[in-house]
Amino acid sequence: MKFSNVMRSRHGRAVGVAAALAASAIVLAGCSTPATDSGDTGSGDANYNIVVMPKSLGNKYFGASDAGAQSAIEGFGGTYTEAGANEASPTSQSPFIQTAIQNGAGAIILAANDPQAVCADLESAQAAGIKVVTFDSDTNCRDAFINQATVDGVAQGLVDLAIAKFGTDPAQIAIESGGPNATNLNAWVDAIKSKLTEQAPNIEVVDVVYGNDVDADAYNAAKGVITAHPDLDGIIAPDSVSVKEAAHYLSDTPELQDKIWLTGLGLPSELRDYVKAGVFDQFGLWDVGALGQLAAYTAKALIDGEITGAEGDKFSTPLGDYTVGKNGEIVLGPLFVFDKDNVDDFDF
Repeated sequence: MKFSNVMRSRHGRAVGVAAALAASAIVLAGCSTPATDSGDTGSGDANYNIVVMPKSLGNKYFGASDAGAQSAIEGFGGTYTEAGANEASPTSQSPFIQTAIQNGAGAIILAANDPQAVCADLESAQAAGIKVVTFDSDTNCRDAFINQATVDGVAQGLVDLAIAKFGTDPAQIAIESGGPNATNLNAWVDAIKSKLTEQAPNIEVVDVVYGNDVDADAYNAAKGVITAHPDLDGIIAPDSVSVKEAAHYLSDTPELQDKIWLTGLGLPSELRDYVKAGVFDQFGLWDVGALGQLAAYTAKALIDGEITGAEGDKFSTPLGDYTVGKNGEIVLGPLFVFDKDNVDDFDF
């Protein structure tokens, strides 16, 4: 799959943090509207109390996706709550899942930090009748998964940019990912490596490093991998924090900007200045707000009984018509490439 040359410029508003639990450094953020018997709900008795759990709070990527979910949930008369921790550890979402169960949520929408670590909690939620939708990063225990793009599409798009840069010339690159346990990131890394081996054996992946979804860690990962490999020619960073901080490091070391090529998956709001300054040229992503919206509409369809998450289930949303694929996967759509000519057109 190539990067798409069209993209919706629909953006959700920012979501604020409502309360901090200082003792544990865990934050629960909420923003809700009372559920109403809206003509759009399809059922006056439906429980549209929906809890959205990003990998971590304070990440602009998930701020944008959660704002999209909020706009959809409030649009169909539901109650939106955002819940999560400041750190993206494997079990950091567990207490919030338990709280959602205790509060009688109708659905949980979750970007998982680990495919298995919260399954006992999610299975308890499902046993209580709560629908579980994952997005961005999957688990082994849910009703449906909203995939922003296929693994093949993400990997091929980034590999295409690498081939366009290096052609048939020998090159050494590193991959800087986010958390080492994130299923989507690991799948993308494996696919990028495989496709480069098949399509561009002249481009060698000499290292894979991790930024852990933390700015300082990602900055140091970029610095470390460049220092460790003096002949490094480029970095592919399929993670919004990692690509931002790799660009940050290159911005701080201008002598490296003509030597180290960079691309990845990132947010226009975070990468705009780096691209326009010439620190690097291109990056890719999808409509992050629409990702959150589709997760919310999927949760509603599950609550309404319109779908069960079985392959072949079909449902309609304001974004378009969707069909559930194999293993409960629903794909948002193609990637989009940003550069200095279009990055100002988007504000998420």
